[in-house]
Amino acid sequence: MKTKGIILAAGKGTRLMPATIPASKPLLPLYDKPMIYYPLETLIRLGIKDILFIVQEDDLLTFKKTFGSGSDVGLNFSYEIQKVQRGIADAYFIADKYLDDSPSVLALSDNIFLGKKYFDYANSALLKMQDVGGSIFGLPVPDPEKFGVIELDNNNNIIGIKEKPSNPKSNLIVPGVYFFDSNASEYAKTLKPSDRGELEITDLIEIYLSKKKLALEILDNSIVWHDTGNANALLEAAQKVKLYEENNDLKIGSYEIASFEQGFINKNELNNLAEKLIKSDYGKYIKEYLTKV
Repeated sequence: MKTKGIILAAGKGTRLMPATIPASKPLLPLYDKPMIYYPLETLIRLGIKDILFIVQEDDLLTFKKTFGSGSDVGLNFSYEIQKVQRGIADAYFIADKYLDDSPSVLALSDNIFLGKKYFDYANSALLKMQDVGGSIFGLPVPDPEKFGVIELDNNNNIIGIKEKPSNPKSNLIVPGVYFFDSNASEYAKTLKPSDRGELEITDLIEIYLSKKKLALEILDNSIVWHDTGNANALLEAAQKVKLYEENNDLKIGSYEIASFEQGFINKNELNNLAEKLIKSDYGKYIKEYLTKV
């Protein structure tokens, strides 16, 4: 069965106010494109065509206006509303009918990854999920106590995951992309809210771990990750994206180009998309890209 994609984009962005009063956080610009373009590109480069946006009710019309049905980029976009903020694992309650027993990749709308090998790692994690049942990234960070921390044994096997521990067992955390088989929604239904009233993604991951159905893909130090939760983080991520694109002469987060390179649209269809954006540097980049392929 084909893997489906989910982007959780229902955050209120309270730490970014007042910037998020007139605009949804996932649609705020991160350098020259909305931040949600980056996780969207990830899903497409994994070969995923069916993608569900989980949004706030007030943002639904804006998202539909922005992305539509996805047909113009060869994709199938769907939309669901998260009425109450209940945590990341709540995405699997909301997406239950949509998934219809399909495996899935869940991406958070505000997590940004940079690095030449990133999509290789993502594809490797997808293959591990298909083989084992569940797969997560492990990312080394200097401040693991702020995140979900992975505990390893002497053979680098996962033996536990703790949410924001005071004494982290490692410097490896779980960033915001998760790979689960068709059981994710059923497992999520057994979860109970944590002390902070949320259905924790770490608790869902631990179910897979307890069933020996969890694989780990450790990202190396060449991968740069940003959780764009506040204004400084958003600005820093934008600066890193700009520098990365200039140094590598490419544009990341272009989900239109990703769709073309996956064979979901043809050259003429990509050109039509570029024409709509031709007055911007983004549109000009796509036009220039088309001269080289």
